[in-house]
Amino acid sequence: MAALNRVERLSVQLKQAIASILQTQMRDPRFEFITVAQVKVSKDLGYADVYVSFWGEKQGQDSQELLTLLQKASGFIRAELLGFVKLRVLPKLRFHFDEVSVQGFKMDRLIKAAREKDQSCSGVLAGSVEVS
Repeated sequence: MAALNRVERLSVQLKQAIASILQTQMRDPRFEFITVAQVKVSKDLGYADVYVSFWGEKQGQDSQELLTLLQKASGFIRAELLGFVKLRVLPKLRFHFDEVSVQGFKMDRLIKAAREKDQSCSGVLAGSVEVS
């Protein structure tokens, strides 16, 4: 149980530290709109899967390009993490696109469209009812 708590605490620390590094230390302007959604650290502390989302992104190639850039910058990010997290060996970082945020945006658009359709239908029905 104590090991699980350690993994959870490390996940939270890494999420905050990586987000801070991406916002303040990275000079590439493409990293400005990256949000760290979640970090999952393996039980043996060997790997950290970092789930990121991108604001204002185009689906497909741009997100894959940013993931490739993040993976190339993972050495620099790990070096910067030494100032945030006190561990003998830092987990290797693996970056993934956060599909949950994309699904959330799609659901939000569908809900808005359904509400607009409901409002337009209720307006038509209200206008067709005769009051005697």
